[in-house]
Amino acid sequence: MSDMIAALEGLIADRRENPREGSYTNTLLNAGVSRMAQKVGEEATEVIVAALSQGKQEQIAEISDLIFHLLVLMNERGITVKEIDAELARRHRERSEGR
Repeated sequence: MSDMIAALEGLIADRRENPREGSYTNTLLNAGVSRMAQKVGEEATEVIVAALSQGKQEQIAEISDLIFHLLVLMNERGITVKEIDAELARRHRERSEGR
């Protein structure tokens, strides 16, 4: 896991425990899972648009937005980056073993 993704995961968890007035993260956390899922969808669409018609920097920016919003949604659902990492590792092992 990258240091920045771990830091963002920690920041999101901290905002849940210690809300900060004016925090965009808290706005998302307070909006509920439907709004969080909607934002993930919007950001995913923006990643697609960037991939099809924009430069590398725009793609990086949109992918970064998507990852952030996924992390907020994951926090809401009690899913950690460590769990995602474990699932990806499991899939890799299975494919490497020829399953």
